[in-house]
Amino acid sequence: MNLEETYTMIEESEEERETFFFDTYAFYEIYEGNENYKKYEGCGIVTTKLNLFEIYLTILRDYGENDAEKIFNNYYEFVKDFNGNVIKGAAELKVKLNRRDLSMTDCIGYCAAKYLGIKFLTGDRQFQDMENVEFVK
Repeated sequence: MNLEETYTMIEESEEERETFFFDTYAFYEIYEGNENYKKYEGCGIVTTKLNLFEIYLTILRDYGENDAEKIFNNYYEFVKDFNGNVIKGAAELKVKLNRRDLSMTDCIGYCAAKYLGIKFLTGDRQFQDMENVEFVK
């Protein structure tokens, strides 16, 4: 499913529940049981394969293959593709905010969230003061 189809789905289900772009940070905090993220467990989720790679890698390294597989299987259905506009926007953001040392994955996720009109859910300090961010520690 591409971003245009995702945007239509989000508009159609907007009344049912709020949807966020889940950054890898958010997935990890939910996995760790951070109470501050409990309220997001019932929200609509959008993410990319890049974020899924990061969370799989992190859980694999920290907890092992069984837990990593569970994470992968739980969140794969929420993976959405991104288009050329998101890629260009992410590159521009990375150049503009070079001193913040944002990762490619973070830049793409942030721009995809903006493109979709949903907030970027993260606790990554580099995004704390940015617009369109739901910042949770």
